[in-house]
Amino acid sequence: MALYSMRKARGCWSFIRALHKGSAAAPAPQKDSKKRVFSGIQPTGILHLGNYLGAIESWVSEHTQLSWILSCMVRLPRLQHLHQWKAKTTKQKHDGTVGLLTYPVLQAADILLYKSTHVPIGEDQVQHMELVQDLAQGFNKKYGEFFPVPESILTSMKKVKSLRDPSAKMSKSDPDKLATVRITDSPEEIVQKFRKAVTDFTSEVTYDPAGRAGVSNIVAVHAAVTGLSVEEVVRRSAGMDTAHYKLAVADAVIEKFAPIKREIEKLKLDKDHLEKVLQTGSAKAKELAYTVCQEVKKLVGFL
Repeated sequence: MALYSMRKARGCWSFIRALHKGSAAAPAPQKDSKKRVFSGIQPTGILHLGNYLGAIESWVSEHTQLSWILSCMVRLPRLQHLHQWKAKTTKQKHDGTVGLLTYPVLQAADILLYKSTHVPIGEDQVQHMELVQDLAQGFNKKYGEFFPVPESILTSMKKVKSLRDPSAKMSKSDPDKLATVRITDSPEEIVQKFRKAVTDFTSEVTYDPAGRAGVSNIVAVHAAVTGLSVEEVVRRSAGMDTAHYKLAVADAVIEKFAPIKREIEKLKLDKDHLEKVLQTGSAKAKELAYTVCQEVKKLVGFL
């Protein structure tokens, strides 16, 4: 986990950024009036375009301890009704595991363990955040005001779709290597992936997610990496066929990733620095997590 804490006098923010795999309510007041943003993505695999446009944890035992406590407060049907559980078990021919079923509770523990007040999410995580909020409120109702009820921050680029199947989101685990644009991809690889991106037989560039999902996904990516509105992107692409447009979007992505890739290569040359960052982040995470977990144990009667 990369853990950062940025504090200012009054109205300060503490920012926790985690490399971990994910309707607002007023958060419970905290003694120091801090706001804490928790964002996380799964640490396995190489980060891709969707991770970058959405939201960018040493693992400590307190995560699993709090997860178990929270799992005692949620009923089985609630987890079984979550959309991602239904979708993944259907894909796995209803052979889903308990680990997959209870994963949203672990996500809730990740968030609540740091008393987070805000969480950047994509639209596919809305249900999971509602579970987090319900668990926080349920715990507070039973044991007294303790956890802030975190608010969702929906990112402007809610979901980046697969370049090969625009009905599915872009994923690091997709077996089709052309479906996902990774931050570490070479310019040639990025061009190839966009050239092979699924569109349709209409050459005009338009934005119609319902009728032209493939082209609309590429337009949305273009708008996100350039900072332009979808309407402006479409206007500027007038007269361009989709084959040439895909190459233009590839160039925009390459340009966006260039400084990030340079920094990655620079950091890879200083492994001692990377190890130090990980160790420092781990120590900070442990310090925060241990305190909260001990307080939770006292409240529920374990200590």
